[in-house]
Amino acid sequence: MAEQISIGTYPTRTEAEIVAGRLESAGIAARVFADDAGGAYPFGLSGGAQVLIDESDLAAAEDLLAATDPDDG
Repeated sequence: MAEQISIGTYPTRTEAEIVAGRLESAGIAARVFADDAGGAYPFGLSGGAQVLIDESDLAAAEDLLAATDPDDG
C-alpha cells in the first residue's frame, strides 16, 4: 500500500471534495480527510479539510491542479 500524503488543505469540506473529484476524474485516487467531528465543529477550529493521495501520484496531481487552477487567471 502506498503512503498517503496531502496534496492540499482547503477551508471547507466542499472545496476539498471538488478537488478530490477533479483528481478522481483524471484517474488519481483521492480522499478527503477533515477532523471536524462529522461537521459538528467549524473548520476554523479544525484546520480545514485535506485531500489525500498516494505519494506515487504526487507529480501527476500537482500537474493537473496547476493546469486547472481557477486562480491562475
